[in-house]
Amino acid sequence: MDVIDLVLTICLVSNPSNCREERLHFEDKGGMLNCMFLAPAEIAKWSEGHPKVRVVRWKCAYPRKELTL
Repeated sequence: MDVIDLVLTICLVSNPSNCREERLHFEDKGGMLNCMFLAPAEIAKWSEGHPKVRVVRWKCAYPRKELTL
C-alpha cells in the first residue's frame, strides 16, 4: 500500500511562536492532486480534536524514507 502524508505546521494557540510539524498518513488514492482536494476537510476534522493548536500551514508530501543502517 502506498502512503501519502498531509503535513501540518501547527502552533500553540497560547504561544503562537511555539510550532511543530504533524504528519497525517493516508492511503495514496489519486496522488497529490487528490490529497490537495481532500486536505481541507481532513484538517477541519483533525482541528476539532486538537483545540489547543492552530494549523498555520499545510502541504501534501510523500513520506520520507528513513535510513536504516
